[in-house]
Amino acid sequence: MKKISLIIALIVIAMGCKGNENNPSDSLSLKDSNQEKQLKRYDIKSGIIKYNTSISGKVIASTITGSGTETRYFKEWGALELFEQESTTTTNTVIMGKEINETTSDHQMTKLDHGESYVVDFKNKTILQQKDLAMEMIKKMHPDKDAGEVGKSMLEGMGGKQIGKEVFLGYQCEIWDLMGVKQWMYKGVVLKSEANLMGITTITEATSATFNSTVPDSNFNLPNYKISKQESFIDNGDDYPDSFDSDEINEADMEKLRNMSFEEWKTLVQKDDPEMKESSDEELRQIYSTIQFMVKKRN
Repeated sequence: MKKISLIIALIVIAMGCKGNENNPSDSLSLKDSNQEKQLKRYDIKSGIIKYNTSISGKVIASTITGSGTETRYFKEWGALELFEQESTTTTNTVIMGKEINETTSDHQMTKLDHGESYVVDFKNKTILQQKDLAMEMIKKMHPDKDAGEVGKSMLEGMGGKQIGKEVFLGYQCEIWDLMGVKQWMYKGVVLKSEANLMGITTITEATSATFNSTVPDSNFNLPNYKISKQESFIDNGDDYPDSFDSDEINEADMEKLRNMSFEEWKTLVQKDDPEMKESSDEELRQIYSTIQFMVKKRN
């Protein structure tokens, strides 16, 4: 399930950055004379969405079923967001006539706070803090471009297509399809998704959605666990261009990234990242291709 989640997360990065590129007043950036450009993730100021999820499918000799609930709180156009998910998955396996049932429970919580990402590990009672990859890449590599334009180009460059529109839960949604994942999006917010990956079908649907209302600060509280800060590969100034730690990226830095082979990039990102070490080459190539696409589209 980790591999599926990583692929879905990559697709969500592309889809979630897509704003209303046809309407400058609804663009995914805010800027005034006293502050630098701040990316908007959604075209909605705030929201509370609750979801139900179902999981089903077969992998080799195993049948997998599951269900779960999710809640998303956000404000400041998505700059501050907390997402919580609880699910139960049952795997039924028949080996040489013997049936084995295994049920696992999962509890996840992530928080995005103006570019800082917090991932809660409930099992070990710790919180991992690091820069959010999607937001950092857009801010660093495309400082003068609208995030909606970048996200749409990135999505289409990866083969994504808008395949229609549909009213869901009373909201007019765009339907986007990318690599086996369909998402119903309302102003950048996903209200429904259907993923068919590696033989597993995952359907997530919003059961309620309230937008542009007051969202209490208490909804963004994290558990009182120890926070460990980890540098992502984009922060590694020794191996990546120095300008990733500054406000500018020069052409020499861009050239270094353009010329970085997959194997060089793989060695770099797996050096200090346990999750990257567990990822397959296929998953890593998806991420590498996305980064290369964004770098080459910068100019």
